[in-house]
Amino acid sequence: MRPLEGRVAIVTGAAQGIGRAIAVKLAEQGAELVLVDQKVSSETAEEIGRRTMSLVVDVSSDDGWARMAKDVDQEHGRVDIVVNNAAYYPHALLEDLTFDIWHRTIAVNLDACFLSAKYFIPMMRKRTWGRMVNISSNSIGTNSKGMSHYMASKMGILGFTRGLANEVADDGITVNAVLPAITNTAATAGMPEEARRSVWQQQAIQRFAEPMDIAGPVAFLCGNDAAFITGQSIVADGGMYKIS
Repeated sequence: MRPLEGRVAIVTGAAQGIGRAIAVKLAEQGAELVLVDQKVSSETAEEIGRRTMSLVVDVSSDDGWARMAKDVDQEHGRVDIVVNNAAYYPHALLEDLTFDIWHRTIAVNLDACFLSAKYFIPMMRKRTWGRMVNISSNSIGTNSKGMSHYMASKMGILGFTRGLANEVADDGITVNAVLPAITNTAATAGMPEEARRSVWQQQAIQRFAEPMDIAGPVAFLCGNDAAFITGQSIVADGGMYKIS
C-alpha cells in the first residue's frame, strides 16, 4: 500500500539521520520528496532510488524559505506535507551560553517551523488538505544539563504546533509534533558506550532508538489514518519521558 501516492513532501535535515529515515519512509509510502539540508542530500536521494528534488537551504532564513517556496511551486505546483526536522543543538552551560548560540538555536529549531507554515500553509489551504509535523525532543521532560537553549526551542515547538493546529483545522490541515529520544545517528556516534547505555537504561524499551523508530510515527501523522489527530505530541523515546 502507498497511502501517500501523489503527495509532495518536504523534509528538512534530510541529508542524514532522522531526516533521511523520514524521507525514505515517506517515499516508500508513495510521496514525492523535496529534500532540504545545508548540503545536497545525495545519499538520501540514492537510497530513495527515484527522482527527488534536493535543495540547499538555511532553514533559519526567511529568504531561504521564500526561494524554496518558489522553486517547489515551479517544480511541483503544490506541497502537501512539511516535516520540520532540521535542528541545532550545541551543548552549552549557562556561563558558556552566548546570545549568538541562543539566537541560532531558536532560529533553526523554532523560527523554521513558523517560516515553513508562512510559506506552505497557503498551498495546503488551496487543496484543503495538508500535514505539518514538527520534530521536538523528549529532552524537555528529562534531566538534561547544558541544553536549556535547546529545550526552550523544542518546548516552543509544542506551543506553536498547538496554536497553529487551531488556526488551520477548518482547512483540512493537521499540525502535530513528534518527540524523539537520543537516536543512533552520526551525531551520536561519538558517544562513549557507557553514556549510550545510560540513555537506554532510563527507557522501558532497553535499546538505543534507531532513525526508523522516529520515521514511523511521522509517516503515520502524514497519512489519512491520522486525519482526526491535530495539535498533539507523540513521544517516541522507548518510554523514557515521564509526564508529571
